[in-house]
Amino acid sequence: MRNRNVYLLIFILALFGFALWSIVPLDRNVFGREGLRLGLDLAGGSYLVYQTNVSDIEPDNRDEIMEGVKGVIERRINALGITESTVQIQKHEGEYSIVIQIPGIADIEKAKEMVGLFTVLEFREQDAAGNFTVPTTGTVNGKELTLTSRYFKENTYVTVSQTIGETLLVFEWDETGAQLSKQITTRLLGKPLAIYLGDEPLRGKDGRIIAPTVESVIEDRGQITGLSLADATELSKLLNAGRIDVPLGRWVDGEFEPSIPLYERTVDATLGADSIRKSILAAVIGIVLLVIFMLVYYRLPGLVACLSLGIYGVVLLSIFKLWPIPVITLTLPGVAGFVVSFGMAVDANILIFERVKDELRGGRSLGAAAEAGFNRAWPAIRDSNITTFIACLILIWLGGTLGAFMVKGFAETLLIGVALSMFTAIVVTRTFLRLIIGSQVVTNLAAYGVKK
Repeated sequence: MRNRNVYLLIFILALFGFALWSIVPLDRNVFGREGLRLGLDLAGGSYLVYQTNVSDIEPDNRDEIMEGVKGVIERRINALGITESTVQIQKHEGEYSIVIQIPGIADIEKAKEMVGLFTVLEFREQDAAGNFTVPTTGTVNGKELTLTSRYFKENTYVTVSQTIGETLLVFEWDETGAQLSKQITTRLLGKPLAIYLGDEPLRGKDGRIIAPTVESVIEDRGQITGLSLADATELSKLLNAGRIDVPLGRWVDGEFEPSIPLYERTVDATLGADSIRKSILAAVIGIVLLVIFMLVYYRLPGLVACLSLGIYGVVLLSIFKLWPIPVITLTLPGVAGFVVSFGMAVDANILIFERVKDELRGGRSLGAAAEAGFNRAWPAIRDSNITTFIACLILIWLGGTLGAFMVKGFAETLLIGVALSMFTAIVVTRTFLRLIIGSQVVTNLAAYGVKK
């Protein structure tokens, strides 16, 4: 038994050492993870809500399509170098919305401009007045379709013409796009065809609208000229990140307005910094009071519990920092969940210590009382934590479904914290107590909070 406890102690110290190394400093890159990932309320940024138009999609396919839309938006934001965004789907009475949180981008107009890149490239032809207002359409299987980059294969690339030295964005159509392109370019031979990104025309490096003249029938692939190398490269990345099969915008009086968010909000980074300071202060005050109580009331076991809590806190922070995909994002309610989980961890220790004190009052030896205390406290610890797990899972589900992401962040951190608290109470605290009692360094019952 003693050897087993020594091995457990070595494991615990090694785990603590690794966790401490991984989080000091918090912003250090460890295994590709660059510090704690802070949510919108702590880091500042933009919060946007877009409704979707799914009227053209079969009801049975909408959930799957929306999951695809979410993945595409995430990949496109990442293509812009922003790796800490959050994209969520809301569903209510058959209607879908997309909630986008972009930490670090507090300029709401810039955020909306970025979201504007999510719309597809559209091809437009001239109206009678010579303006590019007419969507370019064709017919496939008896259905009229608009020619857009939805029909691009995700293999666009940028090259430079060897003859004229001009940047080319080369694309390839899928089967439907090839049919549309053949019909349209046949009909528009010798006429210009403008390219729009959402409601804005795509412009070349000279500022002019890109509207190349159709010189031949295009069926399988084509190319866009006039872009700068940087613009062409960025556009290629966005197109290859996937296509969005539903428009984003808002519904107003039964009419859908594309590219306009239903709701927008900016969180100032200063507010986030102030929230972090106040959260840290509140956490420190709470933990200090907790330590004082444990030391005064439980004495030596209280000291052991405090050591376990220190290990618990360091390991929990390292989990938040190193957790793989899906990534944990720490929000202000998440910090609250972190602090509450400390109380849950102490609660487990209190149940154990009270059982140990009862056994000591009953005349058992220190070793027997400690083992009986842990064994008899375990069912209560297990059952109470299971009910907490159930509550956390319900909050996580409701938070994700209803868009209450602050609630979800609280529940996620509390769930992980409570799970870890079971480990520290049953393994860490137990190992420390076994070693202290087994070494007979302290045998006075008063040190364990029991009068002779």
